Amino acid sequence: MKDQEFPEELLLKLKRAEVLRYGENPHQRAALYLDLNSPRPGAATARKVQGKELSYNNLQDADAAFECVAEFEEPTVVIAKHMNPCGAAVGENVQEAYLRALACDPVSAFGGIVAMNSKLTAVLATELVKIFLEVVIAPEAEEDALAILSAKPNVRVLLTGTMPDPSAKRKMVRSIAGGVLVSTADDTVFDGEVRTVTKRSPTADELSDLMFAFTVVKHVKSNAIVYVKNGATLGIGAGQMSRIYSAKLAALKAFDMPQQKPTLEASPLSPLHGSIVASDAFFPFSDVVEAAHEAGATAIVQPGGSKNDQESIDAADKYGMAMVFTGVRHFRH
Repeated sequence: MKDQEFPEELLLKLKRAEVLRYGENPHQRAALYLDLNSPRPGAATARKVQGKELSYNNLQDADAAFECVAEFEEPTVVIAKHMNPCGAAVGENVQEAYLRALACDPVSAFGGIVAMNSKLTAVLATELVKIFLEVVIAPEAEEDALAILSAKPNVRVLLTGTMPDPSAKRKMVRSIAGGVLVSTADDTVFDGEVRTVTKRSPTADELSDLMFAFTVVKHVKSNAIVYVKNGATLGIGAGQMSRIYSAKLAALKAFDMPQQKPTLEASPLSPLHGSIVASDAFFPFSDVVEAAHEAGATAIVQPGGSKNDQESIDAADKYGMAMVFTGVRHFRH
């Protein structure tokens, strides 16, 4: 029952862990408090094994990256900036996953946060020290990896001991002027099986990428669009006021990466050729479908639920694209 889930009086049991250097900006003050009622593995409770003092923004970014990477079971790395993934990928191991995630947007990765869901290895550490990073967060690390990272003494290295359960029931609290908003966490990605709504069903490879992309897009600020191919993000559009501009921005990022600059030897195909695209919410118009087709995408995953769904379905059918509906929206504000 709603009344039982949200009592008339809500008491929070918090303990101050530390006073931070400053808040979101240098003129603001801040402190970190730990939730004694429901401790959860993550940035707030991690053991810092090296690095400068954690800032307010470091903690928010590391939390966002770690919660995203916790959604996956196979070796996965998420690189985050300003609480948005700027690259995410799976791999045979964390080093491969990192290199594939980095390739999505190496420019934005500068000064970013790297989160992984398995042990930080020495092989990966040799790659991490090649660029400037603010935070590296992992459940555990090899001693050799920590020795390598010690060459960058300012990098904060956080070890959580274990991974958080993304499906765990918990409350989220956010302050507004005069009060706080309390909600249950977005603790699901899919609610049952996805539903194909186009004439063409996705191939097995497309479906795998669609599932990966929709999991990542859950952690991107709305309006959110994510392009994926072979288990790696290629372009991410976040936080735009219109969905079509998120789609355009995601494609622009893919086309603008240094490794995608055209040469005489390069393939004439779009860097998004054969990719799939995910949206955190439904399409009110067919414009995103058309933009995705022009960029080279072949399949789409979105929640569905717009009164104009058929317009997007018809556009996908026109271009021979597969489209699946999840029935679950993932606005992230």
